Amino acid sequence: MKGFYISILLTFLASAGLMAQEIDTVPINTKDLQIKLKRSPLPSKPGTLTFTPLSIPPKVVSSKINYWNTKTSVGINLNQAAFSDNWTGGGVNSLALAGIINYRTEYRKEDFSYTSEVILNYGKVKNKNQLEKKTVDRIYWDHKAAMQLSKNWYFFGSVNFESQFDKGFSYKRENDVESTDKLLSKFMSPGYLTESIGFEYKPNSYFSTRIGTGTARQTFVLDTTLYRTNSNNFGVPIGSTVKNELAFQIVINFDKDIFHNINLKSKYMSFIPYDNFGYTNHRLDVALTAKVNRFMNTTITGVGLYDRNSPSDKIQGSQTLSLGLIFIFPR
Repeated sequence: MKGFYISILLTFLASAGLMAQEIDTVPINTKDLQIKLKRSPLPSKPGTLTFTPLSIPPKVVSSKINYWNTKTSVGINLNQAAFSDNWTGGGVNSLALAGIINYRTEYRKEDFSYTSEVILNYGKVKNKNQLEKKTVDRIYWDHKAAMQLSKNWYFFGSVNFESQFDKGFSYKRENDVESTDKLLSKFMSPGYLTESIGFEYKPNSYFSTRIGTGTARQTFVLDTTLYRTNSNNFGVPIGSTVKNELAFQIVINFDKDIFHNINLKSKYMSFIPYDNFGYTNHRLDVALTAKVNRFMNTTITGVGLYDRNSPSDKIQGSQTLSLGLIFIFPR
């Protein structure tokens, strides 16, 4: 009986193996395939693998992170026209020269940033039989320190200074002779020193808006006799050299390459005195620069100004078009 059970078990195991073979494998008859295995012609010899440890010395890279980003541009613009004495088309010999220096440095580390910008711009024009006249004249120096509060918002403090290099005149002409009429302005007459704290919105690298909720400005007129030819005296009381004001200030900056080799840079500033909203000052500077080649460019600039403390209480404007050389450091 015991042998009977063993035979049944062996039969079951054999049938299970055949079923697995039918499912998982396909038997191939190799009897008539004439398969011949060729011996490799290359000699083979069993050997011993030897492992030698390799020592790789560490490389030490001496480098420092530079948190400063500095850019300096120097531009020179020259315009000249000359006519012979028998030129029938009309015209006057003229020579105009202007220069601009723009220095900007920025420090950025983690949530703190510091920016300083200097703009020095001066130019003159000389026409035949006429006096030399200024075309542009500006000194501007701005400092700003900011602490990041969120992705696009910063708390900032800033100090900036603005004045001019040379005297500014109005002109008159009598009996074909030109002369200066009256002195309108000069260095530090006026001069502006503005301190501001507030919040800055900066969603990207080319656009920012400062909202100076606490802003103080000192207006300087160091020439105490200027009121004789400029009765408004830039808002400074006659006989005084400085006027202090508290105000709300807005500064909007835009600086971007809008097309290939074409840059648009603009700055809007609004100064709203807390004690007299009617004497709000506005200034808009716009510069469109097209790069001709590595060293030459053409620039269109425009300035719009509204200042109730200036000799004119209307909107003032100036515009220049120039072709000149520009040198940018570092390249």
